[in-house]
Amino acid sequence: MDQRKPPATEEGWYALHDCRSIDWDAWREAPQRVRDRALSEGIGFLDAYEAVEDAEEGQTAVYTVMGHKADIMILHLRPTMGDLDAAERHFEQTEFAAFTEQEFSYVSVTEASGYTEKSREYFEGEVDDDSGLAQYIQARLHPDVPDEEFVCFYPMSKRRQPDQNWYDTSFEERAAHIKRHGDIGRGYGSEVSQMIAGSIGFDDWEWGITLWSDDMRHIKELLTEMRFDPSTSQFAEFGPFYVGRKFDPSELPAVLAGQRVPTDDESVPETPADVAEHEHVPTDTGASHGHGEEPAASGAQTGVHAGGDTDSHGGTHPGSAGEGDHPHAEESSDEDADSGSSSGGRPDVSADFEEIDDAAQRLGRLGLHEGDAYDAGDYALVFHSSADAEDIVDDVSDLESNFDHYDRHVRTAVRADSGQTYVVSIWTAKDAAETAAGFLKDIDGVDEQLGGSLGEGAASEETEDGSDAQTAESSQSIRETLESAGVYAGQPHGEDVYALVVYSEADAETLDAEVADLRSAFDRYDTHVQTTVYGDSDGNLSAVASLWDTEDAAQTASDYLTDLPGVVGRHGEGDGFGTMGMFYTVKPEFHDDFVEKFDTVGGLLEEMDGHRETSLLFNHDDENDMFIASQWDSQEDAMAFFRSDDFSETVDWGRDVLADRPRHVFLA
Repeated sequence: MDQRKPPATEEGWYALHDCRSIDWDAWREAPQRVRDRALSEGIGFLDAYEAVEDAEEGQTAVYTVMGHKADIMILHLRPTMGDLDAAERHFEQTEFAAFTEQEFSYVSVTEASGYTEKSREYFEGEVDDDSGLAQYIQARLHPDVPDEEFVCFYPMSKRRQPDQNWYDTSFEERAAHIKRHGDIGRGYGSEVSQMIAGSIGFDDWEWGITLWSDDMRHIKELLTEMRFDPSTSQFAEFGPFYVGRKFDPSELPAVLAGQRVPTDDESVPETPADVAEHEHVPTDTGASHGHGEEPAASGAQTGVHAGGDTDSHGGTHPGSAGEGDHPHAEESSDEDADSGSSSGGRPDVSADFEEIDDAAQRLGRLGLHEGDAYDAGDYALVFHSSADAEDIVDDVSDLESNFDHYDRHVRTAVRADSGQTYVVSIWTAKDAAETAAGFLKDIDGVDEQLGGSLGEGAASEETEDGSDAQTAESSQSIRETLESAGVYAGQPHGEDVYALVVYSEADAETLDAEVADLRSAFDRYDTHVQTTVYGDSDGNLSAVASLWDTEDAAQTASDYLTDLPGVVGRHGEGDGFGTMGMFYTVKPEFHDDFVEKFDTVGGLLEEMDGHRETSLLFNHDDENDMFIASQWDSQEDAMAFFRSDDFSETVDWGRDVLADRPRHVFLA
C-alpha cells in the first residue's frame, strides 16, 4: 500500500483540562478557619491564572462539572508545555487542592491543519499575514475562552479497523469527508463555539474537543446531526464527555456551599446555621471580579461577525478553518467569513474602505435596484477588481454560500460594467458588511474598495416631538466616536445596559450594608447585571451604581435605591448631559498612576467649555475598580472632549494600565 499523505499542521497554545472532584466529607469536617484559608487560596490561584500572571499570554477558565466524573474543571491555555506543568503543580500547593482529587486530565495543543487548496496556500507561505485567512488561523491557534454558560469537553480519535481505517483513506477522500462534515457545523455557527486541540503523542486520544454554548440543547443537536455523517458514523471513536457551567473564581465559596452558580438566580435557601457557617461567602460574588460581567446565562461577550450575530464565540464555530482530522473540521478561507471582530477571540478581519454616499446609484448602474435586489436601509460594499469576472466568480460564489448562513446577508455577487469587474456585497447592517470586507479584499485583483448606505430604513417609533429618534441618534453618535478610540460604548450582549446612579451623603461602609440586602433581592431577576457601592477618595461622596438589561427594570430599581440613607441626587437628573465611564479596572501596580492621570485630565476638563463636574469613584470592595462620572451643559460639549487629542492620548495610555477594556454608559 502506498504511503498516505498527512495534512500540513501548525500548532499554537498548549491546553490542559484538569478535572477535579471535591472530598465533601473532608470539607464538611474541616474547621471553618481551614475552609476559609482554602477558599482564599483557591480564589487567589484562579484569579491569578485567569489574569495570566504566570505567563506572557494564554487563557484560564473554571467550570462546575455535572455528574459523577468530577466537580470542577480548570482549563488552562498557555504558550509552552512548561507553563502547563507549572500551573498544574502550582495548584497542588494551595490549601484548596488538599480537598480535591484529580479524576481526569487531558493534555493537547491547539491545531490548524490543511485539506483545501486555500489552507495549503497558507501553510506554503503564499498568504499574507494580514489576510483574513491568516488572521483567522492565528486566532484558532491562540483562542480566547468565550463567556457562554455551558461547556462540553470530550476526547476522540479516528477509527482504525481493518475495514474502517481513516488513515488508509486517500487525502482526497478525507478532505471530502471533512468538507461535508464542516457544512453541518457551519449551520450551528451562531449557537455553538469550539476549540480543537491535537493530542497525538500527548494523551490517550488524538484530539480534544471543547464546545461552548448558552444552551446545551444546541450542542446536543449539533453532535446528533454529526453522528449521522459518514465521517463520524464510519470513522469516529469518542472518549468520556464532561459537561459543566462556567463560574467566576469569586464564586468558589458558593460552589462549595452548594449554591447555584453562576449566581444569576435565587440561591439555595440557607438555614441560620448555614448562614453563620458560610458568612464568608460574598453577597455579590460577581461584582468585584470581572467588574460588571453579566451572569453567563444571559449571554456571551459582544462581537460582530459577517453573519451579523452579536454573540461572541471565543473559538470558532464547528466546521471552521484550521481544525484538522476530526468530526467538526473544514479548512477553508471561506469559513473565515463568520469570524468577526470581538473580544471573545474572533480575529479582527474587517477591511478599510472608502465611505460613499452614492452607493444606490452605483448599484443601479450594475443592475441592482431597491425593492428587487435590496431594501432601503441596507448597506453595500462595491469593490473593483482588475481580474476578469469569470476568473473570480467561483471564489465570490463560495463566499456568498458561506455568507448565506447569516440572517444579515442579502446578496454577494460579481457584476461587470463597461469592461470593468465589480464585487458587490449587500448586508442589512454596516457592522456586518465591515467584517465581510475583510474577506472580500482578498479576492484577486481587488483595488478600489467602497461602501455606503442604501437609503433610509423604516422609521422607528418615536414621540410626537421626535425625542426618541433624537436620543437614539445621539447615543449612536457617541458610541461610534468612542468606539473609534477603542472605548466600548454600550450595547453589551447586543443590547443597551441601562444604568442608574444615586449619590449619597452616607459613608460607603453604611451604604454597603444597606445595598447588600437590595442586591440579594435584585439578583433574583435575570435583568440585573450588578449593583455596586462606590466612594471618592476624600470620603465626601458615595454612590450606588446599578446596571440592568432593560430600562423598565432600571426604573423600577430606582424606587428602591432612592430610599437608601442619605441620598442627595440621582445622576442624570435635571438639565445638562451626563456620562458614566464604567469598567475602569486598573491593574493593581498601576493604581496610583491611574489616579494621577485622572487628576491631570481633570485639570484639562475644568478648562473646557460646558464642563460642570467630573468625579472618580472607587468600588468599596475593590479600589482598582472605578467609574468616572461627568456632567456637561450639553451633549455637544461632552462630544468635544471625546473627540479631543487629550482623550485619545488618555485612551492609548490606558491600554497598558487597564485590566479590561472600559465602556461608557450614557445616562441622559
